Amino acid sequence: MIWIILGILLIFLIYAAVQGIRTSHGLTKAYERLSNYNVKTATLSYGNVTYLDEGEGEIILSVHGIFGGYDQAYETVKARKSTNRLIAPSRFGYLGSDIKGDGSPKAQADAFAELLDFLDIDSVFVLATSAGGTPAIRFALDYPERVKGLVLFCSAMPPAEEPESYVQYQGPPKALISDFAMYLISPLFKPLMGLPPSTVEDIQPVSKRKAGVILDGEQTNPDMERHFDQYPIESLKMPILILHAKDDSVASFDKTRLAVPRFPNCTFVAFEDGGHMMAGHEQEINEALDQFLSD
Repeated sequence: MIWIILGILLIFLIYAAVQGIRTSHGLTKAYERLSNYNVKTATLSYGNVTYLDEGEGEIILSVHGIFGGYDQAYETVKARKSTNRLIAPSRFGYLGSDIKGDGSPKAQADAFAELLDFLDIDSVFVLATSAGGTPAIRFALDYPERVKGLVLFCSAMPPAEEPESYVQYQGPPKALISDFAMYLISPLFKPLMGLPPSTVEDIQPVSKRKAGVILDGEQTNPDMERHFDQYPIESLKMPILILHAKDDSVASFDKTRLAVPRFPNCTFVAFEDGGHMMAGHEQEINEALDQFLSD
């Protein structure tokens, strides 16, 4: 039994050493990748926000999810650079963006409005993925005159009815929010979240996103349940497009299906597969976006 335990310990130590080397190499590549973006910084009333501003045409404000930043926000919509102007900011606590007040979705919505003022933009289409759905919906409720249309892309959704209880912290364990820890658990990404293990490379450097991840877990993700009455979804007037995959293991498709009737003037497109990022449906998604924006 002792030899078995020692053998298991040795295997784990070797595995940890290999993942430590991969973490180091991954960080080097991540910083190189980020250096290739033409990042801008806006100094707003509460501090700095980093963002990308690329392309020309009808403006899309891209709102990223957890473990994101300006890079994730931009990569989600970069295929539209030839036809749209893409504004891709880092939300609070991500990649150099400061946090306003308590960092609530309402504060995030105010920050979006201030950023648009800084860029001299009156109104935009808003496209939000995953955890970014909550501040995007908040922005549409608080600043409806500035939202031409709302696109929710495998997004967080409001509950169909007020919940009796909910999880107060909706994020990864704080002890796991590090580059090394993410590499250690990356083989579990597929069975737990339906995401390839290589996703760990896209979320580095985790250390530059940690404040945002914790804020999303504490504030952003539970907000539509915590403050159900403050999200009168039925009052939204702008056109809404909801895109979701039935096999999404991160943002519940069933929750989305039940929430859809609350959204007036809504087009709902469901895919049989594709997971959280609806992989393999890029052409169909772009066609749906073309139709939505032109309408």
